Order: sequence, then C-alpha cells, then structure tokens
Amino acid sequence: MSLFEAGLRDLAALARLLSTQADRIERLARRYADTLRRGGTIFFAGNGGSAADAQHVATEYVVRFKQDRRAFRAVALTTDTSLLTAAGNDLGFERVFARQVEALARPGDLLVLHSTSGRSANLLAAAVAAREIGAQTVALLGRDGGSLATAVDEALIVPSEETSRIQELHLAIEHLIVEWVEQELIG
Repeated sequence: MSLFEAGLRDLAALARLLSTQADRIERLARRYADTLRRGGTIFFAGNGGSAADAQHVATEYVVRFKQDRRAFRAVALTTDTSLLTAAGNDLGFERVFARQVEALARPGDLLVLHSTSGRSANLLAAAVAAREIGAQTVALLGRDGGSLATAVDEALIVPSEETSRIQELHLAIEHLIVEWVEQELIG
C-alpha cells in the first residue's frame, strides 16, 4: 500500500467514525446559528495550524461560504501580531487569547477553540475568561481531548493521534457547520 493510499484510508476511516456524531455536530451548528441570530459574535482561536484554521473559518463567516449574503459577526483571535506579541511579552503567552476575550467578548457570544491536543494553556485560559464573561465555549479537539474537553460547554473530539488528520477533519467539520448556518439563517 502506498503512502497516499494509507493516508486516504486513514482519513476515510476517521470520517466514517465522525459520521456517527452527526447529531453532536448539528448541536454545535445550532449554537453558532443561535449566537449569530441573537446578534452575538463567534470568536475563533488556536495555535499553529489550528490558528490558521481559526482565521480560515472566521473568514467564511465574515465574507461568505457558499452564498452571497450579509456578513456574520466572527473574529479570529489569532491575527493581530502587535496584540499577540505585546500580550505574550507583557502578560505571558498563556494570556494572549484570554486578554482578547476579556476585551471583546460579551455574554451570549461564542468562543470556538481548535486544538489537536486539548492541552494548550492559552486556550484553557481563554475558555476560563469566556466563562467568567458569560460567553459560551466550544472546542474541536483531537487525541483524548485533554483538559480542554471538560473546560468548555461542548467538545467534539476527532479520535486520532495524527495532528494533520485532526486538523483536516476540524476544517471539514467547520465547513459543514458554516454551510448549515448559512442555510439556517439565510435559506
């Protein structure tokens, strides 16, 4: 079996496993849609490749996914290099997202955290900050979910140890959710 065949087989097996969680993914989508329907903002955060996913997904809400429509309120907390480096320097890297949540989030907003390990101190601190404000929290995780799985209102875990596969499925799930949200809110 070639490397490509093995990789595709692994991805297909994980996708089949996740298909058993369609109800849970729809529950997440409802959280996103309800937040936007009430005029709230969805905030996205992650580290490394998950930071790139956070930016990608926030863009799908603000600009568009499959249809032309009004902009939805979404912000990636991973994009402001001045803020990230100042917070990292002055407050510590574990506070870079929490500080933004403290400044920007309101009760009823939604914080979506992407993590392949569920162990990032800065994402845990952001979840705590969101909870203190009264914002909802969701995490898309990998491996066993880590401590982040119990620090959020709802977690979806991709049961894999392979970072790339986890991130690929996180993005696929987020695309399903934004497509559902567009249908739900715009028709």
